[in-house]
Amino acid sequence: MISPLAHIHPEAKLGNNVEVAPFVYIDKDVVIGDNTKIMPNATILSGSRIGKNNTIFPGAVIGAIPQDLKFAGEVTTAEVGDNNIIRENVTINRGTAAKNKTVVGNNNLLMEGVHVAHDAIVGNGCIIGNSTKLAGEIIIDDFAIISASVLMHQFCRVGGFVMIQGGCRFSQDIPPYIIAGREPIIFAGVNIIGLRRRGYSSETIQNIQNTYRIIYQSGLNRTDALTRVEAEIPMSDEIKYIVDFIRTSERGIIKGA
Repeated sequence: MISPLAHIHPEAKLGNNVEVAPFVYIDKDVVIGDNTKIMPNATILSGSRIGKNNTIFPGAVIGAIPQDLKFAGEVTTAEVGDNNIIRENVTINRGTAAKNKTVVGNNNLLMEGVHVAHDAIVGNGCIIGNSTKLAGEIIIDDFAIISASVLMHQFCRVGGFVMIQGGCRFSQDIPPYIIAGREPIIFAGVNIIGLRRRGYSSETIQNIQNTYRIIYQSGLNRTDALTRVEAEIPMSDEIKYIVDFIRTSERGIIKGA
């Protein structure tokens, strides 16, 4: 299961049934969980914490130091959960003193050439397309789909169940359950198909649509729009998530059409 042509530091900790192909480099201070498969020429550097049942494709680099001039060599980690597919040439950098760790959760697909910068937090069940670049200290909530060649500015947040069109770039937050696209990026509707696939009821989807009509089409400012949502839309976990997301957004949310 472990090729003699791989380099594995004696202090690295590998779980049961880990597969390590030829020309893999595994540094010291690395932990890799059971049943993880690491393909040729992948590089796992110091500070990497990788869970179970992951597949790491050729050329991926996990745990490299941040591309941040403020980084002063502090001890930080790059943490990857369970059941992730990390395709060719993906890079996941360690954290800095800001948060001390970069985190990729469980059941994610990171396609070829994705970059996850320092102190980023990627949730669970996300799909991130080829060559998409996630800057430092971003947050992506669960079940977001980010298409290919997207540029996400530092400190931004993407809500859960979002669909982002390929080739977009953005420097404001993208609230939950929506489709975002065009150039410059705008709100382009509710992600109805995605929500149906996840089992959301027609009533819940309708309430989400009505919420975004108030937020994007009423002409009200953010504070007044959220107040109107709370007064007119039946409160549920989904509506509360939208309201709290927008109310706490520090960068503001993307604009409507």
